[in-house]
Amino acid sequence: MLEMNIVALTVAALVSQAGTAPRKAETAKPEPPAAAQPAGESLPVVEVKSDNTKITASCVVRIAPGTVIADPDNNGVIHIDADDVTVMFEEGSELRGAAPETAWDTLTGVGVRIDGRKGVKLDGARVHGFKVGVYASNAPGLGLSKIDASDNFRQKLKSTPLAEDASDWLYPHHNDDHQWMKNYGAAVYVERSEKVEVRGVRVRRGQNGIVLDRVNNSKVYDNDCSFLSGWGIAMWRSSSNIVCRNLLDFCVRGHVEGVYNRGQDSAGILMFEQCSNNQILENSATHGGDGLFGFAGVEAIGETPVPSADFDYMRRGCNDNLIMDNDFSYAPAHGLEMTFSYGNIIVRNLMVENAICGIWGGYSQDMLIIQNQIHGNGGMAYGLERGAINIEHGSGNRIFANNMQNNRCGIHLWWDDDKHLLEKPGVKANYRKGEGNKIAVNGIIFDAKFPIQNLRPDEKCYALQVRDLVGGSIQELGWFQNKIVLNRSFAAESDVPAGMSLEPARALTAYKVPTANKVGSSRTIGARNPLRGRENIIMTEWGPWDHESPLVRTSRVGAGEIAYDLFKLSPEVEVQVSGDGVSPTIVKPTKESPNGSVAIKAAAPGVYPFEMTVSDAGFREVVRGTLMSASWDAAFFTWSKDSDPRENIDAWRALASGADAKKTTLDNLTLKFAMGGPSSLSGVKDKLGEGAPGNDHFGVIATSKLRVPKGTWKVTTTSDDGVRVLVDGKTVVENWTWHGPTKNDGAFTVDKDGEVSVTVEYFEIDGYSTLEFELSPAAK
Repeated sequence: MLEMNIVALTVAALVSQAGTAPRKAETAKPEPPAAAQPAGESLPVVEVKSDNTKITASCVVRIAPGTVIADPDNNGVIHIDADDVTVMFEEGSELRGAAPETAWDTLTGVGVRIDGRKGVKLDGARVHGFKVGVYASNAPGLGLSKIDASDNFRQKLKSTPLAEDASDWLYPHHNDDHQWMKNYGAAVYVERSEKVEVRGVRVRRGQNGIVLDRVNNSKVYDNDCSFLSGWGIAMWRSSSNIVCRNLLDFCVRGHVEGVYNRGQDSAGILMFEQCSNNQILENSATHGGDGLFGFAGVEAIGETPVPSADFDYMRRGCNDNLIMDNDFSYAPAHGLEMTFSYGNIIVRNLMVENAICGIWGGYSQDMLIIQNQIHGNGGMAYGLERGAINIEHGSGNRIFANNMQNNRCGIHLWWDDDKHLLEKPGVKANYRKGEGNKIAVNGIIFDAKFPIQNLRPDEKCYALQVRDLVGGSIQELGWFQNKIVLNRSFAAESDVPAGMSLEPARALTAYKVPTANKVGSSRTIGARNPLRGRENIIMTEWGPWDHESPLVRTSRVGAGEIAYDLFKLSPEVEVQVSGDGVSPTIVKPTKESPNGSVAIKAAAPGVYPFEMTVSDAGFREVVRGTLMSASWDAAFFTWSKDSDPRENIDAWRALASGADAKKTTLDNLTLKFAMGGPSSLSGVKDKLGEGAPGNDHFGVIATSKLRVPKGTWKVTTTSDDGVRVLVDGKTVVENWTWHGPTKNDGAFTVDKDGEVSVTVEYFEIDGYSTLEFELSPAAK
């Protein structure tokens, strides 16, 4: 390991005050919700039995077990309507707006509403089954503590383990009309309030944890909002807050390790539209879409009408935030993204094995990035945005004394022709090209522990890469006293434009890091070390698995066979499989082997629908699927511009029977090429031998005769790029375009049991590629 002592003598000259040190890794978690009355005070009990219950004095809320109280008018079941009152929930009481089995994406209403009241304290509440659990507005001095707001609204995701669905992307760019609340819900939503304190909130099985909308001078600490499908803590136009010692892990969507890594704008911490002067301290925000996602805002850069005649675009953004001692590791996208913003201080954070990069700072200026540990980033990067630190169109940024080990690139700066952005008034007013960037006393190492396995054969990993694609954007760059270790053949020190000057060693200027005002007592950093690694992001149709609840997950799909893993189920679990022509092999969990499995096989060639029911104490899940046992005759071939399948289909098809085509027999059409091609795909490359197509510009034509029972059948393909399916010569699926991983459906009907002839045509242009063919009974 490259230790920080290589720069220790110089760091003292750079940093005159770096705040308090991060706590050591421990496994303790925030205190669970539990109501406790104020010392020396006996509060009256209020029984809540119906919607629109108004509370005007301090009390203890009692709700009978099993009670469900809906909020049909969407204005709150409980209304706290007095200043300076304390409301507690009696042990065992919970406010529930819908029955526990209600689908999360159908939940509506508000549990507890506070509006226009100061000094309200809500303690120990348990609020479930609403679009918004607790909603407070214009509530100065609000205190929320020890609240369990789990099992509130979340969207059902359309992305699958096989392919991303673009409709799952979040859109946090607008919220002045409560778009976040309306579209995505929240466990806790606080707006237009000052001096708020939120602590000890726990959220699971939801989309968003704590939302701050125009909340200032407040403290949010010791909360655990994890395993959510949106944002752990989200901030909109909120400044001068302390966000400290929160667990915000696995706030994620849009990721399947090794297949796609999108993140879809989920994040442990979200900061949008001019959130400034905040302190983000010692939070664990691992395994989020981004660890922290900050964006100046559409108003700040000028994508919306000018708010007023005297609106000044200078230095609008998420500015002057202190981001210190956090863990932003294992994200499908970025550890920390902060764009179009100014003066942020990023110090002593941990960013390990984020799929794209550790820090992404597009168009940001005057950042101080210092003493961070940034390792192993870029394993699923697309294009040249990859590695430890990436900054596009940045200026005045200081990158000092960071330890960067085994990233796909150390530091990558670039300037390209972004006319559509450079003309926006907020960007144009602040733009300084590439002046004033300085990189000093960093340790950048490439050694035998390099974790990234998918480098291209000719790929180089640079300690420093600078690209000026328009010319004249950057004349010189401060680059001095960096310790570079290049112990891998693919590693190189720098790739910079011809004629650009790297400034020689010089005296370093001291920079003061503000003192961190840490609050709270939770031990967050390292609390979830047993789950480190992106492979532990396991998505379900509702969001990330929490590694605690029972889960039935597809583990393998093969020829006439499908297998499932059984997680967190007892040895007494019951598994029943029904369907003609299928037989299951069931391995139940034991104390020695806590995870069970089910393998279902087809007895003979053909297509066989089946149903599996898994039952355990408090758990029941029904899985329906179709086994397909078949033989496919497949031809793999390379195409060129003259035989582009989008323009010359006859020439393209002719290549399948040409001398250079590679032909084989496959027992299924599940071809997950990823960033490779036929020549590198396990289970295919050995069959094809020498001369098999490479990663780009290849085609596949596969044919089979499938024996199917009578009825209507649904054909589903997952493809990147083009696909076409013909059944008995008739097209039933066609997406003959260049596209990312996409599902397409079609159907055909047979009047009696028998064979059908199926042809699947597929082409790949470049980049990621996959082809999968599925058949199932159409819904009745």
